[in-house]
Amino acid sequence: MAYTIRQFVTAAYEEIGLASYAFDLSPEMLQSAARRLNAMLAEWNAKGIRLGATLASNPDAIDIDASSGVPDAANETIIASLAVRIAPGFGKTVSPDTKMVARNGYNTLLSRAAMPAEMQLGPLPAGAGHKNIDHPFLSPPTDPLLAGGDGVIDFS
Repeated sequence: MAYTIRQFVTAAYEEIGLASYAFDLSPEMLQSAARRLNAMLAEWNAKGIRLGATLASNPDAIDIDASSGVPDAANETIIASLAVRIAPGFGKTVSPDTKMVARNGYNTLLSRAAMPAEMQLGPLPAGAGHKNIDHPFLSPPTDPLLAGGDGVIDFS
């Protein structure tokens, strides 16, 4: 199940040292970080990193308990990247490890977005030299076996 917006926001605050067990996050802080998260995911979407996130059209009416809709593989990158974006507003400096996770994860997401998706062509005519007149088309494409929301299992 996808993280909620609240889970991303609280994890990002924990990453910069404002953990929820020692620091109460006000509704304004949650909404502010949710707006930053929404803007960050919209920016990534514009750059071709389409994670399937549910983006709010009105930044002042973000439901922070709504599911984000992003695949689990992107969670750590989103948390670290959001932490890097909200830390300066609290006078915090994120650790080099957090910056590295954010940068490496972003580069991974960007490289996955740059690779064209595999696709199969529909049934093609077999051609003039094809001897089996009962089947004038080549075999139809096979559906790949999915390994979850973001992968294909390849047995070749």
